[in-house]
Amino acid sequence: MNRALRVRALLALAVLALSLYIAATVPVRLGLDLRGGTQIVLETRSTPTADADRAATDRTLEVLRGRIDALGVAEPTLVRSGDDRIIVELPGVQDPKEAADVLGRTAQLTFHPVLGTADGVDDTSRPLPKRPRERVLPDESGTALRLGPTSLTGEDVKEAAARFDQQGGAGWHVTVGFEGTGRAGWADLTGEAACQAPGDPARRVAIVLDDKVISSPRVDPSVACGTGMRDGATRITGSFSAEEARELSLLINGGALPVPVETVEQRTVGPTLGAQAIAASAWAAAIGTALTSLFIIAVYRLMGSLAALALACYGLISYAALAALGATLTLPGLAGFVLAIGMAVDANVLVFERAREEYAVRRRPSVRSALTAGFRNALSAIADSNITTLIAAALLFLLASGPVRGFGVTLGIGVLASMFSALVVSRVLAEFAASRPGVRRRPGLTGVAGIGAVRDRLTRRNPLLMRRPRRWLATSAAVLVLAGSGITVRGVDLGVEFTGGRLIEYSTSSPVDPGRLRAALADAGFPRAVVQSAGDTGLTVRTDPLTDAEEAEVTGTLRDLDRRADKVRDELIGPSLGEELRRGALIALAVALGAQFVYLAARFRWVLGSAAVVALVHDVVILLGVFAWLGKPVDGVFLAALLTVIGYSVNDSVVLFDRVRELVRRSPGAPFSGRVNEAILQTLPRTVNTGMGAAFMLTALAVLGGSSLTDFALALLVGLVVGTYSSVFTAAPLAIRLHHRFRHREPSRRRPVTA
Repeated sequence: MNRALRVRALLALAVLALSLYIAATVPVRLGLDLRGGTQIVLETRSTPTADADRAATDRTLEVLRGRIDALGVAEPTLVRSGDDRIIVELPGVQDPKEAADVLGRTAQLTFHPVLGTADGVDDTSRPLPKRPRERVLPDESGTALRLGPTSLTGEDVKEAAARFDQQGGAGWHVTVGFEGTGRAGWADLTGEAACQAPGDPARRVAIVLDDKVISSPRVDPSVACGTGMRDGATRITGSFSAEEARELSLLINGGALPVPVETVEQRTVGPTLGAQAIAASAWAAAIGTALTSLFIIAVYRLMGSLAALALACYGLISYAALAALGATLTLPGLAGFVLAIGMAVDANVLVFERAREEYAVRRRPSVRSALTAGFRNALSAIADSNITTLIAAALLFLLASGPVRGFGVTLGIGVLASMFSALVVSRVLAEFAASRPGVRRRPGLTGVAGIGAVRDRLTRRNPLLMRRPRRWLATSAAVLVLAGSGITVRGVDLGVEFTGGRLIEYSTSSPVDPGRLRAALADAGFPRAVVQSAGDTGLTVRTDPLTDAEEAEVTGTLRDLDRRADKVRDELIGPSLGEELRRGALIALAVALGAQFVYLAARFRWVLGSAAVVALVHDVVILLGVFAWLGKPVDGVFLAALLTVIGYSVNDSVVLFDRVRELVRRSPGAPFSGRVNEAILQTLPRTVNTGMGAAFMLTALAVLGGSSLTDFALALLVGLVVGTYSSVFTAAPLAIRLHHRFRHREPSRRRPVTA
């Protein structure tokens, strides 16, 4: 074993040992659909300056969503109920009371000049009479301060963060940075206070949160009168604990609520999916993983067995990373995680197909040297495809919120774990096995000593797939028009997450299994109804908008199970994926596509980058069109599937264009269309084997996963087929046409020919 292999082996063992320890000691959070959580019902209140109407409630909901993200709660559900209520469901919350207190805070942050102290104060809990434009509030020590008019508000704050100052003795405090006009306003406020004599109360600045002075620091003597503090920053001190400082920072960052809210109800709710659906999904995942592993073993024999072991290591590393980061696993996220196991085989397939080329075509002397060359040659394709996906994941995390942001976290973890398992774990196992004497004597056992059935058939026939690229583009355009007409004619059936619906709450005389009611409602024609237990003898049914007759049928279905069931609440609810969240997701997606195009244009050429992005848009439109024609709902589960398809489409195109780049560099004077055709034929074995591995997984999820996963698996199956087709028959011919049209405008990469 050489030194490089020993280093990789030690690194792999260290990561696996740490992952095993985390997986055994840190429990992973389960989402509302798998485990349930805490439900908090908030009611907005009108003030003399603002009415608690529907618009104010919707704005309040978006502020609360920001606070929940800052609390570290992933995959929450927030919906408006009626005109003045907000239902918040939080999975896996450790302290529901703390969450309710934070959500209920108004968080009106203001900054005031201190005019002096008020005399004769004996009850600091009651504001004293004040002069016009003055307020009298007690400071941290109980001394009543006369405050001038508001100089700055929370809207002038750029960011707040909890910090610990051990050397300065301030302990836990909150740093506050101002932006825009807030920087000049802070300089004016502190510059005016600095003109007062040291020790004068008017040399202080009062920081007020919800009519309470939380800090009133004195301006340092080093600050010049009239100049003030120009750095646009300050810090709030006050003997805070770590939790208090963190809570204050997230309240400031989340912003003030447009109207006050009051907690009117708090209780535990059950999972939105029944135990039977969860068990069916787990069986589907296990069977799909086993089928994918058996397929890889059948194709690549010994190396396939080692790849299956590396995939198990990938699953362990990903699970440990999710647990360590406190991510929340929902059923779509769990299915996407299992699907990623099937997709992670792609890097191993790339390496093994490269090793087959090196051994059978370029006549490498041994399987180990062929594997080493295979890892080296496949590195650029693996790196480019994963980096483009990481760019998308990072932008989704930074720019989006809610479930889209959570998907970005899961996607990023999956990509990094996949690269590590393929380039480190799989390589250590493969090179160690290939160096054994028994394997060297019988190279056929490895599965990479032959050219392979798919490549052998393509080599003998050598089809000219790109002879007429316009025909393929015409076919793609026809399919695109057919799918687009489905969106136009049938329309997109947006789910309750996007459109809102109806929430009906019942109290029952005895506990009723939510699974029984869920099945009964599906039989009655309401398969998309979400049923949860609420407390000990309560049930909630969340559906699309219902007519009165349909509502009566839902109530009658429950009373068939419990004749004494009574309706407690019946309200219209707003969308859980609100307008701001949808807008943020679209912006993040558009920026991600632009960033991927820039990266691909830099790594390849703008022609290839444009072709890859166009193929991606082609796949998205077709997937939406298929769901429109089938009448399937476009909901949060579909959104997760769509983001997965986008990642797969870019990955497929990058692998093809990486081979095109290699062939063009090897033969710069050869016709471009010929090089593209050759690249398609050389990467087709990888495309077929990767697609088959993922298809086994998705088919198991679609057939065995139950109704909860059928639409998710269907969307991914359609995306898998369309993505494989578009990378070969849309992106490739489009790249050829763009190259022929603009080749004279591109800077020449050939060496000048001298006479």
